Amino acid sequence: MSEIKNIIFDLGGVILNLDYSKTVNEFKKLGVLNFQELYSQKKQSIIFDDFEKGNIQSEKFISSINIAKNLKIKEFDFINAWNAMLLEIPIKRLEFIEGLKDDYKVFLLSNTNEIHINKFEDDLIKEKMLDKFHNCFDKIYYSSRMGKRKPDENCFSQVLEENKLIPYQTLFIDDSIKHINGAKQLGIQTFHLEKNKSITDLVPDIIQSKHR
Repeated sequence: MSEIKNIIFDLGGVILNLDYSKTVNEFKKLGVLNFQELYSQKKQSIIFDDFEKGNIQSEKFISSINIAKNLKIKEFDFINAWNAMLLEIPIKRLEFIEGLKDDYKVFLLSNTNEIHINKFEDDLIKEKMLDKFHNCFDKIYYSSRMGKRKPDENCFSQVLEENKLIPYQTLFIDDSIKHINGAKQLGIQTFHLEKNKSITDLVPDIIQSKHR
């Protein structure tokens, strides 16, 4: 294994705690009884892909779901249900990542959308942690602002090329095996973070093992 010089973190499920069932339950209250068939961690319909790539705006996304399910959910209620999956970012994780910058270039690469970005950044502002969050990374990449999403090759390539990163010197950490496999196609070293595992416990050992 070559020495790791760069680390790319996923956001949701790695840094930001998530609970998809909360969004499923909130939409159920609004009359969407099978929301998990439209969207889950493992799969999602094209409308969600387009939203995560920034191809459609929030208003179009909301209206498209309403039309697809023959509903008239108000924007405020829809956004609250959609954001229900977003939990907290433990400050210990941010402090840990911030400490990695002494030895590594550190990046964030997240499949996300503008509604979720607004929500978790608002939460960070309330906790006076937004600056700390931004300071954790040399650069932050959100799919909705890239026009690309994981696991597509061009998504990873943009991060590598813009920052002159060598793939085999770069470690990518994600909780989605599909995204992990996408990164491997470019020669990026990877680690699949399993559910209920913490980067603060595992990353030191991961880095050490990949230095051997």
